[in-house]
Amino acid sequence: MILPVIAYGDPVLRKIAKEIDKDYPNLAELITNMRETMINSYGVGLAAPQVGLAIRLFLVDTAPFAENDDYSDSDKAFYKSFNRVFINAKMIKEEDEFWNFSEGCLSIPGINEEVSRQAAITIEYYDENFKKHTESLSGLAARVVQHEYDHLEGILFTDKLSSFKKRLIKRKLENITKGKIDIDYVMRFPKLKKR
Repeated sequence: MILPVIAYGDPVLRKIAKEIDKDYPNLAELITNMRETMINSYGVGLAAPQVGLAIRLFLVDTAPFAENDDYSDSDKAFYKSFNRVFINAKMIKEEDEFWNFSEGCLSIPGINEEVSRQAAITIEYYDENFKKHTESLSGLAARVVQHEYDHLEGILFTDKLSSFKKRLIKRKLENITKGKIDIDYVMRFPKLKKR
């Protein structure tokens, strides 16, 4: 089942997510629904807060990057196969040089901006079967994981922009919050308080 993606401005996107255990209600169904939602929305990652749940769960599937002809065959093969479920993830290390890349977010449609992140990470997490993993990643895979991990901490990619860039996109962010956008996937917008 496709779930509505929570739009910028909803308080759930600012909450620090809580850990879950293997008995979390309907976890397998939630993961399936999140995967379907991510694919339907043309995303490469989706965190539980983006579907309204402040829990430490996110999915990553970098297969769309495998379509880019600028990447080597080995990179394309890796991106095509990098499809993971991260439960109760803990960032162990972020290292290497900072590099810029244009990021977007399903909760902030129509806005893409250069974000600086470190090139390599080590992350500890449980998969959908609650098997523990520690994995080191670099490049785009690390970036997507960092972006989704930030969602669990209540951080959005727009928080990482300069104050000048934030001023430039302020009106667009307000329009997203008000639902004044044209998108081709299901979204849920914040209920605004009447003045």
